Amino acid sequence: MKIIETGFPDLVVVEPKVFKDDRGYFFESYSHKTFSENGIDTVFCQDNQAKSSVGVIRGLHYQLPPFAQTKLLRVVEGAILDVVVDLRKGSPTFGRYFSVELTAENFLQLFVPKGFAHGYSVLSDICIVQYKCDSYYAPHAEAGVNLFDPKLDIDWKIPHEKAIISPKDRIWPMLDVAVHDFEYEG
Repeated sequence: MKIIETGFPDLVVVEPKVFKDDRGYFFESYSHKTFSENGIDTVFCQDNQAKSSVGVIRGLHYQLPPFAQTKLLRVVEGAILDVVVDLRKGSPTFGRYFSVELTAENFLQLFVPKGFAHGYSVLSDICIVQYKCDSYYAPHAEAGVNLFDPKLDIDWKIPHEKAIISPKDRIWPMLDVAVHDFEYEG
């Protein structure tokens, strides 16, 4: 398993070692030991799975402290553009976004620490995303940032007029006025 730095503190891309042969493939998608050896000591307590169709954009979501979540995401079928925004005050990348394509074919995973808003757009006809969380879902602590905040200027790879977005995700506030109580501890 290879841990790839992103230029954002604590945010990493994980590239598992994939063994392929005429039967298919095998890879270890998660190993607490391997993560710990690389300085990532997160203990996950919940696995989630979402199925979506092309054009769906989900996000930008997060949970407020003390219910904030660290996530480890991967795509089981299809492709997404995974996007995170650093909300940690004092971070050298505060207010900036990072994006990476996660696909069933490239096997990449994104490790998203607490303090990031998270979302993704679906680039394939059908997509199944699986992710681990280190804290349980707490609806009363849910928050978000507007997907189309002009200051972020995120290219979701989906034309705005063709985007399929939930009513809740359409009304999240812009980053400048969104509630986020995260501090960078670097």
